[in-house]
Amino acid sequence: MSKRSMYELFDSKDELLAASLEQRSSAFVAGLLPTAGDGRSPRERILHVFQQVELQAGAPEFQGCRYLAVQIELKDQSHPASQVAHRVKGNLTAFFRAEAAGGGASDPDLLARQLSLVFDGASARAGIGADNLRGLISPTVNILLDAADMR
Repeated sequence: MSKRSMYELFDSKDELLAASLEQRSSAFVAGLLPTAGDGRSPRERILHVFQQVELQAGAPEFQGCRYLAVQIELKDQSHPASQVAHRVKGNLTAFFRAEAAGGGASDPDLLARQLSLVFDGASARAGIGADNLRGLISPTVNILLDAADMR
């Protein structure tokens, strides 16, 4: 696609970036979240997400979570791409919250926020090559799940 045709479809680079992020969000979710009704416990479903992050982070081309990177880079919450990223990240936190509630966590909201913090931190550190997640992320998440009385 030429630059000219891109600008015929999008009014600005901002809208192009937002559309690109939106288009990739389905693949992001599919690469992380377990399928609905897969028979796993809520705890196992949460752990699945972090196992996927560990697998993805092991790839040489891994650069971290693009949705987190956009929010950090733009800093402007009103930017169209930032809004897409905020929604995608909010949906991940909502997944954690729903699974935490389903697994009997003592404070599902707090646990969801903690898990999002670990997710973002792990993605960022692996994305910049500061850490290898193998053997690090799963024990950390299990400690949080145990502390929250998660089944």
